[in-house]
Amino acid sequence: MKLSINLNKVALLRNSRGEDYPNIEYFANKAIDLGVDGLTLHPRPDHRHATSKDVINLAKLSKERGVEFNIEGNPFSKPNKDFLGFCELVELTNPDQITLVPDEINQITSDHGWLSGIHDNDLKNIIKSLKDSSNSNISLFIDNKDGVGYASVMGANLIEIHTGKFSKGIEENDLSVVTEIQEIIDCALDSNLLVNAGHDLNLNNLHYLVEIGNINEVSIGHAIIIDSLHHGFEETLLKYLNIIRN
Repeated sequence: MKLSINLNKVALLRNSRGEDYPNIEYFANKAIDLGVDGLTLHPRPDHRHATSKDVINLAKLSKERGVEFNIEGNPFSKPNKDFLGFCELVELTNPDQITLVPDEINQITSDHGWLSGIHDNDLKNIIKSLKDSSNSNISLFIDNKDGVGYASVMGANLIEIHTGKFSKGIEENDLSVVTEIQEIIDCALDSNLLVNAGHDLNLNNLHYLVEIGNINEVSIGHAIIIDSLHHGFEETLLKYLNIIRN
């Protein structure tokens, strides 16, 4: 299992003061030095945290440092003022991985995966276009086994399981969510899809995913920054890496 650190919350703190402090590239380099496998950013059209410039800079930094870069976002997000547009950013950065998420601009966070709808043909065409124009792996953010089938039909290479329900279940000591995750993974593997996972993962629930196995990568951001308030950034990242690799 690989760890990709999402640095959106570092960007959010920086933006709150209108200066370049904390510097997102400093923490990106620090995370790589400590052993993370990749960097993730999820730019939104309002630039409330990661900006288009951040995406370009961290994609370049990732290539220089030899780690994966993953850009997350809604593929239907068009250019808007300083926001360059999601597909336009993909073209500029040629990321290792593109995680497509069906979020709207007014969502606080990504709270659900893709469902079939009137966007199906457009989404399928976008995925084909992204595959044709880049070497990126395409991942779809999904909620359940139905989402696995949808990702396969749309032409994705991977799924990212939205682990919000899983995380809530673990918090409430409902271990049935572990079985649900296992079923999603089995379904994905049967469909020749790699499996990523992300959302609300933390030091208390991550080991369950490690024990299940067959997860390619976890993307974690919010909890790492929160835990860093208690333990410091370096010690926190080492705690996460220790869970994943031991």
